[in-house]
Amino acid sequence: MSDRPLDTRPDADSAPRGREESAATFSRRRFVSYSAAAGALAYTGAGCTIQPSDETLDDADANRAASTGSDAAAGGPAAPERFPVRAFELDEVGIADLGAGLESGRWTARDLVQLYLDRIEAIDRDGPTLRSVIETNADALEIAAGLDEERRNGRVRGPLHGIPILVKDNIATADGMTTTAGALALAGTISPRDSFVARRLREAGAIIIGKANLSEWANFRSTRSSSGWSGRGGQCRNPYVLDRNPCGSSSGSGAAASASLCAASIGTETNGSIVCPSSANGLAAIKPTVGLVSRTLIVPIADAQDTAGPMARTVRDAALVLGALTGLDPDDAKTAASEGNAHSDYTQFLDAGGLAGARIGVVRDFFGEHGKVDALMEDAISALRDGGAEIIDPVEIPNRQNINRHSFQILLYEFKAGVNAWLAAMGSAAPVATLEDVIAWNEDNAGESMPYFGQELLIQAQEKGGLDSREYLDALEAAGRLSRDEGLDVVLREQRLDALIGPTGGPAWVTDLVNGDNYSVSSSSPAAISGYPNVTVPAGMVHGLPVGISFFGAPWSEPTLLRIAYAFEQATNHRAKPEFVRTL
Repeated sequence: MSDRPLDTRPDADSAPRGREESAATFSRRRFVSYSAAAGALAYTGAGCTIQPSDETLDDADANRAASTGSDAAAGGPAAPERFPVRAFELDEVGIADLGAGLESGRWTARDLVQLYLDRIEAIDRDGPTLRSVIETNADALEIAAGLDEERRNGRVRGPLHGIPILVKDNIATADGMTTTAGALALAGTISPRDSFVARRLREAGAIIIGKANLSEWANFRSTRSSSGWSGRGGQCRNPYVLDRNPCGSSSGSGAAASASLCAASIGTETNGSIVCPSSANGLAAIKPTVGLVSRTLIVPIADAQDTAGPMARTVRDAALVLGALTGLDPDDAKTAASEGNAHSDYTQFLDAGGLAGARIGVVRDFFGEHGKVDALMEDAISALRDGGAEIIDPVEIPNRQNINRHSFQILLYEFKAGVNAWLAAMGSAAPVATLEDVIAWNEDNAGESMPYFGQELLIQAQEKGGLDSREYLDALEAAGRLSRDEGLDVVLREQRLDALIGPTGGPAWVTDLVNGDNYSVSSSSPAAISGYPNVTVPAGMVHGLPVGISFFGAPWSEPTLLRIAYAFEQATNHRAKPEFVRTL
């Protein structure tokens, strides 16, 4: 599930081009670029798809030119110009308050669905044109009416009953919506059955109102891709500053949740694809321990690292959604380890006083790339200390610099095997049958499917052998040993830590379809490659752009991480809603 940080660029955190590679910033795109070198929606109502436009950034570019002129004439910077967005009844309303409104009769579930669909039409297709939603669910209003009837009859399934949720377009749903990972090669693919995640959401009473845009193939297609761009959805925008990037690969999940196009969203991550877009879009989010949430029928990248997880405006909302997603799945062997480690209610662990006595290690290797980000992290450390946490500063993660090349090999092998298996599960519902077919389709339709960047990662994956290859088995063993046994496990045990911290990402960069992404800050790889949990929370703003802080730790430590993250969130209240600024 991708990661710009390791999705379309298996470790998709890329440093600015031309800058010397450093251990602190080796991630996302860098990981893919380094490893590759070393290894060789027109929305017209419910149920409609949002079509990409070739004019993705024209308005922002024109405004930048106009702003530059006015700045020069005035002799100083002009105030940022905001795109006018109409007031919205559900703006920033949390899941508990939505549930209370449903219970009191202020709204029906059908009301909520209609309000969110109208919001999508107003600012996703029109207005700021976020392009965060690829497709909406034509059955959503009918589903909502059924859930309203259940409520009237005294049946409430839980806190998500009647709550509208968006899921990433690599998460299969057995309804009228397609599942394509944003790829034109998969256009028209309707899954014969729900993914485990979709089924669990429906069982909890959530309403899947649509599919979120994403970095195509979860950002595992090219080393020059632009996060948030897909052939089906076009370029997703950051709602804080419209010509800035939303990060990826769960780009639409991040932008849509932040802009109140849904109550919360589901993203997926292989390395950074939940936490980076959450940081860039001012969200709280949870990248769970691999195995806590089933990956069945989610378009895969790597079985070793993939997971789905919630993205929301508050830690409480993310915790509410996480509880609905957990469960044993016989079709995903990794969920067997979650027995005895999973919970159906993670809100029970939220404690505003949860910093008291917590031992938190500061990974300074992730600092030093952006002075203003570092300043926010110092403020965060002070807030943690003021809340009663014991700060161990600095700490080092052993072997951190040695794991990415092994991880990249795993991704190439497992992507080929996983995509072929996923396509086989789709059967005749998919227009292609193998990864080789996808590559050929893209080549035959290059003007449409590859207008800005290629598919070199798909080709590299196709060239790999099977999962019995010695190169793969050696990489799998090395990555697990170095990231876990000789990596995070060592520092967590020796320093007796409850959590490690680092900046989740830097302020969003200007979207560049020609040159691709320009990452500078990331801390996602240790938790991603080990398969351990990572929780990100807003930590402040840099020039009106959100920056998050990551709390990561031992496997199955979601309760501890959520307790710490929630306490930090309540002490600092850094979440700020988007202002839809045209450009800086």
